[in-house]
Amino acid sequence: MDKLVLIDGHSILNRAFYGVPDLTNSEGLHTNAIYGFLNIMFKILEEEKADHVAVAFDLKEPTFRHKMYGAYKGTRKPMPQELHEQVPLMKEVLTAMGIPIMTLSGYEADDILGTVAKRSQAEGIEVSVVSGDRDLLQLADKHIKIRIPKTSRSGTEVKDYYPEDVIREYQVSPLEFIDVKALMGDASDNIPGVPSIGEKTATSLIVAYKSIENAYAHLEEIKPPRAQKALSEHYEMAQMSKELAAICIDCPVEFTYEDAKIETFYTPEAYQYMKRLEFKSILTRFDASAMGDDSTSRLEDHFVLVKDEKTAAGIFKKAAKASAVGVQLIIGRERKEAAEALEQLAFQFDENGGIRAGKKARAGLSPVTGLALCLGGEEIYCMAVGEGLGEAVLLNNLKALCTEKGGGSSPQEIWVLNLKEMLPYLELEDTASVYDEGVAGYLLNPLKDTYAYDDLARDYLGLTVPSRADLLGKADLGESLWVEEKEAVTCACYMGYIALKAAAPLKKQLQDTGMYRLYTEIEMPLIYSLFHMEQEGVKVEQKELKAYGDRLKVQIAELEQEIYRDTGKAFNINSPKQLGEILFQEMKLPGGKRTKTGYSTAADVLDKLAPDYPVVQKILDYRQLTKLNSTYAEGLAAFISADGRIHGTFNQTITATGRISSTEPNLQNIPIRMELGREIRKVFVPKEGCVFVDADYSQIELRILAHMSNDERLIEAYRSAQDIHAITASEVFHVPLDEVTPLQRRNAKAVNFGIVYGISAFGLSEDLSISRKEAVEYIEKYFETYPGVKSFLDALVSQGKEMGYVATLYGRRRPIPELKSASFMQRQFGERVAMNSPIQGTAADIMKIAMIAVDRELRRRNLKSRIVLQIHDELLIETAKDEIETVKELLIDKMKHAAELHVALEVEAQVGSSWFDAK
Repeated sequence: MDKLVLIDGHSILNRAFYGVPDLTNSEGLHTNAIYGFLNIMFKILEEEKADHVAVAFDLKEPTFRHKMYGAYKGTRKPMPQELHEQVPLMKEVLTAMGIPIMTLSGYEADDILGTVAKRSQAEGIEVSVVSGDRDLLQLADKHIKIRIPKTSRSGTEVKDYYPEDVIREYQVSPLEFIDVKALMGDASDNIPGVPSIGEKTATSLIVAYKSIENAYAHLEEIKPPRAQKALSEHYEMAQMSKELAAICIDCPVEFTYEDAKIETFYTPEAYQYMKRLEFKSILTRFDASAMGDDSTSRLEDHFVLVKDEKTAAGIFKKAAKASAVGVQLIIGRERKEAAEALEQLAFQFDENGGIRAGKKARAGLSPVTGLALCLGGEEIYCMAVGEGLGEAVLLNNLKALCTEKGGGSSPQEIWVLNLKEMLPYLELEDTASVYDEGVAGYLLNPLKDTYAYDDLARDYLGLTVPSRADLLGKADLGESLWVEEKEAVTCACYMGYIALKAAAPLKKQLQDTGMYRLYTEIEMPLIYSLFHMEQEGVKVEQKELKAYGDRLKVQIAELEQEIYRDTGKAFNINSPKQLGEILFQEMKLPGGKRTKTGYSTAADVLDKLAPDYPVVQKILDYRQLTKLNSTYAEGLAAFISADGRIHGTFNQTITATGRISSTEPNLQNIPIRMELGREIRKVFVPKEGCVFVDADYSQIELRILAHMSNDERLIEAYRSAQDIHAITASEVFHVPLDEVTPLQRRNAKAVNFGIVYGISAFGLSEDLSISRKEAVEYIEKYFETYPGVKSFLDALVSQGKEMGYVATLYGRRRPIPELKSASFMQRQFGERVAMNSPIQGTAADIMKIAMIAVDRELRRRNLKSRIVLQIHDELLIETAKDEIETVKELLIDKMKHAAELHVALEVEAQVGSSWFDAK
């Protein structure tokens, strides 16, 4: 028997929109509803093994029901803008896939689905109707199955209904379901129903009497009396409601069964839509025939594997004359056979004047297994290390390519994807004409998660290419190339090709957006400074770390027993469910908030209780200590290398504001509010013969706010070198400066820094434990004191709404799509981002400028001292004891003069025998 799937377009889009997390593509288009719809459709079609499919949509015009009964469905909430924008696009996608769309003037999608379903059943076709609307259960029949999907983060589940399933769940037949709805009414469909009759009573009446008409015929028997009276008085309304609730099954829709026949969804037109919407998983369904002019199969015809030194030398000779080259070094994981090969190759390095063997061995580098190099659309090479081509040959030629001029008078441009990963092998200076495309992509859109070659191909070339995961799964590219797997060669060649081809559009967009100078003068040199810092690492005193962990464990165990004693029982303190039950059910503490899984024990809930309930403060302390133990006392030990140092990773393409982030381990989130948290810094120590010099900016974000807002009073406060928090307290609380209390100063400090982060009255009231009214007054008085700040922040929000982004002093852009959200909460978040990003981003830019200057100067003077950590507004230098004064002077000078603002940048520097002492 032939199978037809009919889909309720708006209903499934709506289900998908609320079931799939918000997704947007590079254009800023919301795509979650379309993505969810397609996945539901594919799932249903694959399960049904259907031959035919069609989708019905409502039209935005009055139907016959409007005309008969007035404002039918007039009480439904308007569609969110994020969903509304996806409806026409969904129709375009379906049309591109060859799926017929059914609409009919004067009728709803339900009527079309009902008519086509019943008509098809009569012709001997098995029908499945897919909708999120229970109303369609009335269509269930012997050969008509109603399928109701439910989409969530964990996937899509579908409930199926034939007539017997409807009876089992709702106690009535599909046709009787109409009468139930007519009696109970439905506000969303503007079906009035009968007053005083709800779902339970309606169901019991129809179970007993089978229809509204028969119930009315037996009116005197109906119980309870309330229902009898209601039906008696509102029988005509019940009949009208039944007309409204009934789906029309004979509307004049034109539907040809053959039009709905499934040929192929994966057309060239559909492929272009999937590219635009950036549906990577769906794109894997398409084969090369759908890819049109930019077919990857055609491109792959030009991928060449090179395994001998003579051919490689010829390619490098040609590359030296090119104006631009795309390059990617392929590095494998360390392994025994690779290490042995590396040891042999290391001697070749010395003979060929390359990287020193000792330095390479000391760094414990993984082996280079190949090199991708692209000179143009038809010259795409993957050079694989093997018997005929040594690692040293590749690296020496690549180093020469990166440091020598090409055929012209100016250095050629070498474009790569992960420059920092390549630097350990190349000994490049930051003046080399080598450009990182991932960093360029990050500057142009800092909200994306990844900047891999396939992302750049999609965003800047309009080209969809298989990703590394598509080609290799979880396998390592370097190891796969070592054995010359075809997929590894293909992946490497794509890297080289995209590195070259995406260079021009990336460069143009950076220039068009005014960020090219930011890219070349800050972000590119920063790669080298971060690399130097990672190579240096920072020494950790392992015995001190263990002792710290032991101290934590003792305190954790003591706190645990105290909590058990205070609550009266032992339980799993780390279980939110158990903790919530203890605090809010058994101990009856106020402020319990019910969630789906129990009571909320989030920090904001417990923080409010802690001042009045000592046990809650102990729980918060317990959480802090256990986190310190797992993340730092135990966690840091896993990152200590054989040289006794932690060589962390510092990222410049993670945060939306431009701040540098730290991973493996994360050293930027050490909790410093607790004394015991600060003490973890004691385990970070300088090597023998050195001390730490630590310098950080004083109130840099407030100083930037003064400069960018040009507020005269705020600028004057800084120029007169007064206590900014005391001055603010004096102005806001209307007290003489010499009478400002410590509490007033603390509150003013919270307002000062809160303003920088776009704090709301609610947020300030929570931070200071004051009423919302008082918080509003504080903020209003602040803006009266510093009117320039208010004007500046308002202008930022306006710019964000108008331009879609805000920018730092150096032109770094932060897109803010949240400002256009239909959600009030999202728009408020967007406004806070608009106010804060230019300030925090400018601080990040200044720190980067300072860091580059310090790193360069230390090396220019041939000093032994080196930067080992960068944490937000702070630089930590491992300083030779005979260079302390030189480094301190150099550090302060470079940091203070990284930017010239209306108010001077202030830097505080300390010397210590550990990070704790220096800080």
